[in-house]
Amino acid sequence: MASRIVVNQVEAGYGAVRVLQGVSIRVEQGETVALLGTNGNGKSTLIKCIMGLVTPTAGEVYLETDGHRVNLAERTTEEIVELGIAMVPEGRRLFPKLTVEENLLLGAYRKAARAQITTNLRHCFDAFPVLEQRRNQLAGSMSGGEQQMLAVSRALMSAPRILLVDEPSVGLAPILVSRMIEKIKELKDRYSLTVLMAEQNFNQAVKIADRGYIIVHGEIAFASQSAQDLRENELVKKYYLGI
Repeated sequence: MASRIVVNQVEAGYGAVRVLQGVSIRVEQGETVALLGTNGNGKSTLIKCIMGLVTPTAGEVYLETDGHRVNLAERTTEEIVELGIAMVPEGRRLFPKLTVEENLLLGAYRKAARAQITTNLRHCFDAFPVLEQRRNQLAGSMSGGEQQMLAVSRALMSAPRILLVDEPSVGLAPILVSRMIEKIKELKDRYSLTVLMAEQNFNQAVKIADRGYIIVHGEIAFASQSAQDLRENELVKKYYLGI
């Protein structure tokens, strides 16, 4: 089924603190869209709005599938996962005292994924062989890079159609950042995923993005039509490339 996510004029925040101000983005079927911005500009809040973890105070967030709209702002996070949307959270958010395999199995919460647990485990182990080698190791004892592999794999265990990735480069060495970004593209292509990736590392994100948005102080400062369009933007040159 063809599907896309649409965010229209969303405002959201925490208590009296307003973080997002009239944000509008769209993520079309099969795209990799980068949401760029430095810390504190609202990237994670927007991701959480899509996942039902933060409720917008205004605007719309919906999944459009073959012409039918599902209002995500009215759904719980569990219901959103059931729709085929999965999230890799910033900071990984693993269960440190559970094993690698136990963390992966928890990712198969979605009903549609339960019958595919064995197949999806094999997909995860094929993508990240180190996880199979350490399937009985406690997640909290793994390195940062290995934990990020596990966080991505846990999301894949739900057999999603749409993958939201929040700051995959945080806490990783530069060489691991590059490998993780490349792996996200590989998984996107292999499993025909639609990807929205919030990231502050422009140089890495633009390697795999079809297009992107720049968010500044809770507002979309620039919406590109292509990766080249994104690279050539003056805001990018100023804030990310130092030109």
